[in-house]
Amino acid sequence: TKLILLDSLLQEMTKCNDNVLFLNVRPTSLTQTFSSTDSILNDMNDEVYHQEGMGKRNSVESVSQARSMAANGFKKNYGTAYDEDNEDNSCCSVIITLFSYILVFLTLPLSIWGCIKVVQEYERAVIFRLGRLKSGGAKGPGLFFIIPCIDTYRCVDLRTGAFDVPPQEILTRDSVTVNVDAVVYYQVSNPLAAICNNDDYNRSTRLLAATTLRNVLGTRNLSEILSDRESIADSMHQTLETATDPWGVHVDRVEIKDVRLPLQMQRAMAAEAEATRDARAKVIASEGEQKSSKALKEAADIIASSPAALQLRYLQTLHSISAEKNSTIIFPLPMELIGAFEEEDNTATVRRRKKEKHSN
Repeated sequence: TKLILLDSLLQEMTKCNDNVLFLNVRPTSLTQTFSSTDSILNDMNDEVYHQEGMGKRNSVESVSQARSMAANGFKKNYGTAYDEDNEDNSCCSVIITLFSYILVFLTLPLSIWGCIKVVQEYERAVIFRLGRLKSGGAKGPGLFFIIPCIDTYRCVDLRTGAFDVPPQEILTRDSVTVNVDAVVYYQVSNPLAAICNNDDYNRSTRLLAATTLRNVLGTRNLSEILSDRESIADSMHQTLETATDPWGVHVDRVEIKDVRLPLQMQRAMAAEAEATRDARAKVIASEGEQKSSKALKEAADIIASSPAALQLRYLQTLHSISAEKNSTIIFPLPMELIGAFEEEDNTATVRRRKKEKHSN
């Protein structure tokens, strides 16, 4: 009996040699290595107790469960240095599970309605058996089987959700107070991590988004916040994606909705913009007058070179006035006639001055 027990124990230790204990004993026959089977069992018991004191003893069931969790992409972020799994707990679990199966079998077909559950296409069910995460990952979509007495489950929605970040009053780097709000789009990528690693992943993601918005905008100037919204949204997206990955949450995108300034700041910025536009308008008007004066000077030089050109200009003016059907009649007066009258006036004034001098 002792030899059979020893052989079974060696086989179990060989299966889990990378996580439990391992004895470097490869005997060809058990009687050749030890003098008696009693000494073999004593040495093995001492080795087991030594490993338990080191805090490194786990069961074969916990090792297989850890491997299945790793295959599902789930990593625990909770608990102590190691999870204790003693034999008493395993025995009680086996007894309770067996009793539950018997109870379900005895109450058929009524118990079938409590054993079969349905989840939608966009949902997954995370099952816990006697408080432990059941191996096999999340269940669904469709039908799955549970034991009502010992199993509990929680459904996780995998659809993309959105929430508004409440308006945050932020002091920018150039000491300007602004109110900024945003919207975040997210979805659950790992149901096991969303349930086991976080108490409420929805609330945690909302609070983290509000804090990240304040931290990111607190390092920017007002001009950067107003003009570089895309870069701010990308920075928030990267920060949220890194922080929510252990929770099994994937952030799709982040958008800055609105930036509200104080009323006094709006008036000051409007006055500044108006003054800037007035200055630009005056500069543009002065440049236009300068160009028009140069064009008029060139036109006057061309007209002065040909006296007939001035008469043609008179006729064009009369034609444009007559096209509007006005009652006003304008007769053009040649400038030479006015110049002749001016010459006569000048000669008359010179003669009058000479007479006054002779009389004196």
